[in-house]
Amino acid sequence: MATKIRLKRIGRRNRPFYRVVVMDSRNRRDGAAIEELGWFNPIEADKSYKLDEDRFLHWLKEGAQPSEAAHGLMKRSGLAHRWHLTQQGLDEKTIEKEMKKWVLIREETLKNRSEKATKKAEKAEEKVKAAAAEAAVEEVVEEAAAAEKDGTVEEAVAEEEVSAEKSTDETPAEETPEVEETASEEEVAVEETTEEAEKEDTPEAGKTEEEVKEDVAVEDAPAEDDAKPEESASEEKEEGAKAEEKVEEIPAEEDMAVESTDEAPAEETPEVEESVEETASEEEVAVEEATEEAEKEDASEEQKTEEKAAEDDGKDEKSEEK
Repeated sequence: MATKIRLKRIGRRNRPFYRVVVMDSRNRRDGAAIEELGWFNPIEADKSYKLDEDRFLHWLKEGAQPSEAAHGLMKRSGLAHRWHLTQQGLDEKTIEKEMKKWVLIREETLKNRSEKATKKAEKAEEKVKAAAAEAAVEEVVEEAAAAEKDGTVEEAVAEEEVSAEKSTDETPAEETPEVEETASEEEVAVEETTEEAEKEDTPEAGKTEEEVKEDVAVEDAPAEDDAKPEESASEEKEEGAKAEEKVEEIPAEEDMAVESTDEAPAEETPEVEESVEETASEEEVAVEEATEEAEKEDASEEQKTEEKAAEDDGKDEKSEEK
């Protein structure tokens, strides 16, 4: 009869439990067994088992063949190594020594396996923690980048608004001083021209001592000759009034030009400068014309006064001769 050492399943559904038995190879798995040699529980974590080593070796010597599952239990318990030593024909003492060595080696291997398992578990935990830390760092970096982008956009908008406000505030402020300077220079020029015209209008301005003496002599002349000097004085007054009116008209035009430059917007600065230059050139031309006319009038007046003085001297000499 061909006997075989194998596992027989018992237990309920989804809760397997096996018995190590010797049975006829022709029987089914859960059939009648010849003898029970131990048990095996695969549900537990340790996968506990128990074997009757003496009866196991007896049936091996009788020629029973173990299955793959039964042979695995033999390796775990050391029966496979013991059966190998007995097949070599060694004594029981040597077999026991070799089995002790095998036990020590087995314990070391189990320790190494447990240590490796713990290291693997620690490495897996470290990897999980590192991945979680990296994910947290990436989230923080992304949030910071998003906040920086929002801050840069807000700062750019604020800078643009500030620059726009500064440009609107600075353009008129920069242009108005130039207009004021030109206006002040024109006023100074007008004042100087008016002062020069007033000096020229005064009868004694620019005259020498001899001319002043002649004027005094003319004033001391008889009543007949007083009519002509009075007429000349009235003519001089009229000419001075005309010169003053011209001078007053010139500043009025200048004031109008200055007002137009002040009222002009800040964007039309080139036109304002051109108008100011044109008005300045016109004013200079007008002032030069006024000064030339005043000089001509003064020269004509001097000639008249000299002629009158000569006539008066001739009359005085004639009166003296008489």
